[in-house]
Amino acid sequence: MVAKVFIDGEAGTTGLQIRERLGRRRDIELLSVAPERRKDIGARAELLNSADVAILCLPDDAARESVKLIENDTTRVIDASSAHRVAEGWDYGFAEMAASQTVAIAASKRVTNPGCYPQGVIACLRPLIEAGLLPADFPVTVNAVSGYSGGGRQMIEAYEADGARNPAFLPYALTFRHKHLPEMTRYAGLASTPIFVPSVGNYAQGMVTAVPLRLETLARVPSAQELHAALDAHYRALEGSFVDVAPLGQADRVAELDPETFNGTNRMRLHVFASEDRAQVVLMAVYDNLGKGASGAAVQNLNLMLGVAADESLAA
Repeated sequence: MVAKVFIDGEAGTTGLQIRERLGRRRDIELLSVAPERRKDIGARAELLNSADVAILCLPDDAARESVKLIENDTTRVIDASSAHRVAEGWDYGFAEMAASQTVAIAASKRVTNPGCYPQGVIACLRPLIEAGLLPADFPVTVNAVSGYSGGGRQMIEAYEADGARNPAFLPYALTFRHKHLPEMTRYAGLASTPIFVPSVGNYAQGMVTAVPLRLETLARVPSAQELHAALDAHYRALEGSFVDVAPLGQADRVAELDPETFNGTNRMRLHVFASEDRAQVVLMAVYDNLGKGASGAAVQNLNLMLGVAADESLAA
C-alpha cells in the first residue's frame, strides 16, 4: 500500500531534506501544496486531512495550528518543531532512547521529533541513569557546537552571505532558557535542569555534544569500563539502532570528533573519555544536526510508523 505523506513546511531546511530523502520512494506518495497557496489555510487543511502521515516542518505556533486543522482520527503526525516535545499525548521520536521506544513510535498517532542538541545528551546519560551508574539528581553540564544550519533559514542566509566575517565559534543561549532544556531534562531522566552552553560554528552542518562529569562526589565512582559497557550494551541490544559507541581508549585527540564526521547520514557515535585517578569523565556524541538531529530522525520515525525497515532512505 502506498502511504500519502504531506510535508507541511516543505520549503524550509528540514522539509527540503526530508523531501529529498523520500522523493524516490515507491511506497510513498508525496502530497504538495502549490507554492502560491502555502499560506492558504484551506489548502493546507485539505492536504493535512488527506494524508496518512503529516510531517510538520514549521515554527511552533504554525505547527500547533496545523494539528488543530486535522479533523479526522486517521492522519498521523510527526512534528519537527518544538511545540509538542514535552506535551501529553505525544510520543518522543528518539527511537534509540529506550528499548520500548520503537514500539511506541510505530503505534503512535502523534510523534514529536526530538531537538538536535537533546538527542546527544539523552543518548549519553539516560542509559547510565537507568543502569544506576549515575543518580538522576547528578549535576550535569552540557557543552555543544552545531553548524549554522541549526539556526534555520535566516541564520543560514546570514552566515552564507557574510562568509569568513562570521565568528568561527559563538556561544549563545546565555540566559539559561534554551528551548531544548525541558526535553533534555525529561528524557535524559534528570531530576533538575542541566547547565547548557550551545554554540554555533562557522560551518554548515554537523554537531558535537559534550557532557563532562566530576564523579568524585559519588559514594561509589563507576569506572570508565562500566560506563562504556552500559552504553555499548544499551545500543547493541536495539534492533535497527543508528547509535553506536566508539571503542574505549585514551587519546589526547580523536579525529572523529570533527562535528562534520557523520554529515549526510543518520549515524550517531558516542565516546567515553576518562581520567580514573581524578574520577573525571567526558561523554561525547557526534552526529549531523540536519540528519539524525532533524530530517533523518523524522524519516526514521516515519519508517517505523509505516512498518518498513528503519534504514529505508537513510544512509548509516
